Amino acid sequence: MPRNARIIIDGFPHHIIQRGHNRQTVFSSDGDYLFYLDNLREWKDTLGCKVYAYCLMTNHVHLIIDPGANGRNLAMLMKRIAGRQTRHANKIEKRSGTLWEGRYKSSPISTKEYLLPCCRYVELNALRAGMVAAPEDYRWSSFRAKAGITDLAWLDLDSGYLGLATTAKKRQKKYRDYILAAVPDGEIEQIRGAIQRGQLTGSDKFIEEIEAKVGKRIEFRGPGRPKKRID
Repeated sequence: MPRNARIIIDGFPHHIIQRGHNRQTVFSSDGDYLFYLDNLREWKDTLGCKVYAYCLMTNHVHLIIDPGANGRNLAMLMKRIAGRQTRHANKIEKRSGTLWEGRYKSSPISTKEYLLPCCRYVELNALRAGMVAAPEDYRWSSFRAKAGITDLAWLDLDSGYLGLATTAKKRQKKYRDYILAAVPDGEIEQIRGAIQRGQLTGSDKFIEEIEAKVGKRIEFRGPGRPKKRID
């Protein structure tokens, strides 16, 4: 598979990162964040996608999205919400031009092995960046809804989250404990490296299973270890 080919797998969650053009600010006000989330909700329902986690930072977004049976819906969803956000920002700021980098990054996730860790990675983004003292202090991530602090009816609950307990309150408590627990060595580097290089997030066995499913080799490795950075 060409090195610049994006890997999209039907029926699997994908970790998505989209950055502002030249890392420019994307969200300047509460209204900007709310506008993005409204469009994310609308288009995920329209296209039959599921959103399991998100974190909107000032100049980029992290999403965990399952495109459902038609993987092409992921690209369509990202195109629609990015386009609307661009028009929204240009209208407010009385300008023209692009708001986002040309391509978003994506990494299909092994549901059993890495979906919960990827949700944790996404929802701790603002904490890792030093923007808040605790994950519940950041308004623009899905953590508050999954921890039972706020209600967000449109957010989808993945199988890993639902499997934490048999009742909503117990799940919320266990999820809070999970998010705040020590992150295993290598987990952040594994997730960060996979998304930066456009690889699968999972074990070698998962990679082999997906390669067998699509009938081609899709794994490749970039040179050396990924650079340390806040994503």
